[in-house]
Amino acid sequence: MKRCISSSWRLTAVFFATSVIAMSGSVFAQTVDQILQADQRRLNLAQQSQERINTVVERTRSLEDQYRAINKEIDGLKVYNRLMRAQVEGQSAVLEDIGLSMEQVDVINRQIFPLMERMIDGLYQSVRVDVPFLMNERTERVDTLKEIMSRSDVSVAEKFRKVMEAYQIENDYGSTIEHYKQSLTIDGATRAFNMLRIGRIGLYFQSDDTRITGRWDVTEKSWVVDNSARNEVRKGLRVARQLIAPELINVPVSAAESV
Repeated sequence: MKRCISSSWRLTAVFFATSVIAMSGSVFAQTVDQILQADQRRLNLAQQSQERINTVVERTRSLEDQYRAINKEIDGLKVYNRLMRAQVEGQSAVLEDIGLSMEQVDVINRQIFPLMERMIDGLYQSVRVDVPFLMNERTERVDTLKEIMSRSDVSVAEKFRKVMEAYQIENDYGSTIEHYKQSLTIDGATRAFNMLRIGRIGLYFQSDDTRITGRWDVTEKSWVVDNSARNEVRKGLRVARQLIAPELINVPVSAAESV
């Protein structure tokens, strides 16, 4: 009887222990799950917090970059404004000079027109008494200047430029050699001759067959035949045409007039 009771008690104890262990295991498992879930929540919260921190940091960096860019732009604008002020001051000085010049325009115009008229008249007189080369061209140039002076659609500056250009052309004649064709009346017969101009010191003519050669006589104010210079004039014509290299030529030259 005692053995039966003892065995029954042991079974009851074992069952109770098993039940306790099972219950303990279940509670432990629930606790572990809760801990894991809590850790996961903390991890999620940490990640969310880190994301918010990263967002704040990025915004801060963006604002800092914008701040630096704005400061750089401000520095550039300061330099630009300083340059603009200097430019405006320079332009103001130029405007003052222009204003003064405009005030003097009428005075200048009143003075320059008579000057140009005298220059054109002097050019005409110079052509008229000069060695008679390219007379049609030179006379027409003077006539054109006179016509331009009466035109209102040509500025004063352009008129003055034309006058100076004509003077420059006339001046260049004195240091150049040139050939051209011209009709002359020699011994009662008119024919075309090859003309050779050597600066303003000599003007010569020669027929195509070189049988007639002559020059302008400054003293007599007429054309004279001088076949003694036939070969030299022919050589000069070849030089003027750039058929041969420049070289010295021996031609007669009229003596300068005494003053």
